[in-house]
Amino acid sequence: MCEHCEDFHRTVILLGSLALYADTLGADTAFVDAIGPSLVVSLPEPPPGLFPPGYDPNSGPQYPGGW
Repeated sequence: MCEHCEDFHRTVILLGSLALYADTLGADTAFVDAIGPSLVVSLPEPPPGLFPPGYDPNSGPQYPGGW
């Protein structure tokens, strides 16, 4: 297993759990707003083989809002 695979997968699971929590009644939106970006910037490089060879995440259609 690659050096950062476990960290990557754990962080993705935490992001998913945070997204589910954000949709619950009474969720603390200040918590979600503070923790979400922190988790995103802590993501290590994706494990090898997660994306096809030559994949460029910066190519593709332009989305509304500049994404």
